[in-house]
Amino acid sequence: MPPVAKKVPTTRTHHGDTVIDEYAWLFKKDDADTISYLEAENAYTQEATGHLKDLQEKVFQEIKGRTQETDLSVPTRKGAWWYYSRTEEGKQYGIHCRVAADGDDPPALTAGEPLPGEQILLDGNELAGDSPFFALGTSTVSPDGTMLAYSTDFSGDERFTLRFRDLRSGELLPDEIPGIFYGGTWSADGSTFFYTTIDEAWRPYRVHRHTLGSNEDVLVYQEDDERFWIGIGLTRSQRYLVLSAGSKITSEVRVLDAADPTGEFAVVRPRHTGVEYDLDHAGDRFLILHNDGARNFELATAPLDDPGTWTPLVEHREDTRLLDVDAFKDHTVVHFRRQGLTGIRILPGDGGEPYEIVFPEPLYDVAPSGNPEFETSRLRLGYTSMVTPPSVYDYDLASRELILLKRRAVLGGYDPEDYEQFREWATAEDGTRVPISIVMRKGTGRPAPTLLYGYGSYETSIDPYFSVARLSLLDRGFVFAVAHVRGGGEMGRGWYEDGKLTRKKNTFTDFVACARHLRAAGWSSGIIARGGSAGGLLMGAVANIAPEEFTGVVAEVPFVDALNTILDPSLPLTVIEWDEWGDPLHDPDVYAYMKSYSPYENIDGRPYPPILAITSLNDTRVLYHEPAKWIARLRAVAQGGPFLLKTEMGAGHGGRSGRYDAWREEAFALSWILDRAGVTE
Repeated sequence: MPPVAKKVPTTRTHHGDTVIDEYAWLFKKDDADTISYLEAENAYTQEATGHLKDLQEKVFQEIKGRTQETDLSVPTRKGAWWYYSRTEEGKQYGIHCRVAADGDDPPALTAGEPLPGEQILLDGNELAGDSPFFALGTSTVSPDGTMLAYSTDFSGDERFTLRFRDLRSGELLPDEIPGIFYGGTWSADGSTFFYTTIDEAWRPYRVHRHTLGSNEDVLVYQEDDERFWIGIGLTRSQRYLVLSAGSKITSEVRVLDAADPTGEFAVVRPRHTGVEYDLDHAGDRFLILHNDGARNFELATAPLDDPGTWTPLVEHREDTRLLDVDAFKDHTVVHFRRQGLTGIRILPGDGGEPYEIVFPEPLYDVAPSGNPEFETSRLRLGYTSMVTPPSVYDYDLASRELILLKRRAVLGGYDPEDYEQFREWATAEDGTRVPISIVMRKGTGRPAPTLLYGYGSYETSIDPYFSVARLSLLDRGFVFAVAHVRGGGEMGRGWYEDGKLTRKKNTFTDFVACARHLRAAGWSSGIIARGGSAGGLLMGAVANIAPEEFTGVVAEVPFVDALNTILDPSLPLTVIEWDEWGDPLHDPDVYAYMKSYSPYENIDGRPYPPILAITSLNDTRVLYHEPAKWIARLRAVAQGGPFLLKTEMGAGHGGRSGRYDAWREEAFALSWILDRAGVTE
């Protein structure tokens, strides 16, 4: 029998509305009853999925068998060195290395062998030791190539300890700084490192300056507005330090000559609500990517001595969302999105006609990748599709030739010609056409069991991507589809705005429309839904809206107690999130709207499909108690199921950290999905 969570009535009253929450006690992480309940749920889930043990092992071995376990990345040139990472069979974590540069072409790669003259910068396996969890927060080499800054996390709570290593001697410096956030950057001369720290709500709000060998760090900047995160970086030219503060809808940038790390940062343009902008340095000017009067963003130039004065360079287009800009000595690269696909636009520095790089597949994702050198004649690109494994190209700007440097090996005789990908369009309740990306093995009979994935928040796009693990579904006759619902960014800024705040329900109804389209168009015999984090909110919402449409639901680190979380400004990230969801604490209309869709609030007595919720005890982004409460209430109120909860007791938002552990977790989820479709081998 499944565990039965005790009921401890807790009263919540807002805007005249009183709610009794019987499972609020699960919020108490240090309570023995909470841990005992989570362990009981784990034991029940293990027993309920015991019949899948052989299938789990088979899928794990398939993932492992298709993966080149001993492998290395394409080296990236920075200064006098080529930097790369590699993996070794049987080891959980990557090894970060470099070799001295000899010529302009990357060193020849030999699978299974380190490059000649290799210097190991960091070995994740040695750093992890016997810890059940390990994550690297930052790893960055000083501009002169002599010092390494890196940070580590051994619990999954995303609070890192910063250390420094002298790469000339291999000596680990005594400097040690606990409690920092991701990222950080060096000054131009490598004497100083800038890093961020977080407040009690897990918000990066301070930038500090650490001078190597010093015992006292200097607070450079503190962001007091609780809606804003901060970060710091170095331009590709290494001329300027860039300190960025941003909320979900507004940004403000400060710059400082990187050769003067003790100087004062200067504001580029003061923050104005609703205006977002970013900056890069290009010779005698700055490049500014902004949305001031340009919903899909435009690219402008600004003088170095007057960075707040912007002159259009690439003007706004309604059909094209500008995503990013990369400045180089002799050219500029614009990363954009159009009709649900990403693209690359080249702006020659000699005044030549701008042009876009053409790719042959109907569905794909492409982005600049690994381009630290300011003066270069090549552009490094990362490319993938639903049938093409992740690939690394160099684009020769003189010949306009794409040079394939490496395509991730898929062992076991994988042939992309055995698979096919499609783009379909569903019609939402309000008539909006919603894109769906689909992949299947050729010859698969239709209709077929289908896994439908969705996210739909923060303007995050789920672009067509390749997955080794997914092959275990496709080769067993599954269709895999991604519903590009509103709230994501696939179709531009307007697509995002139509799926947030008081239009959030479009995200959920779009997903249901995609499921119904797949069934009506003959693709799907039964649909299993899957999503994580904010995509887990989507899973909980569609399970309430249309439980009959799904034969199963997988919700990973799911944001399913959304209203209670966004009501509590003391919780991590809540105040920042008000620009995304609205402020139900102070606005009764937002409160009522969120209450009408929050999954935990809207469970009823109808039959629900089987649900598998996966979470982590140390998650700081979506706290473990949300899925724990959700499953407890489903089991108490709803029909159907079964409803399963699996909690990683020593991990964070991303789950288990080692690659073999992650593969086993994926095999667990995939075996449950296969079982829902009646596939047992």
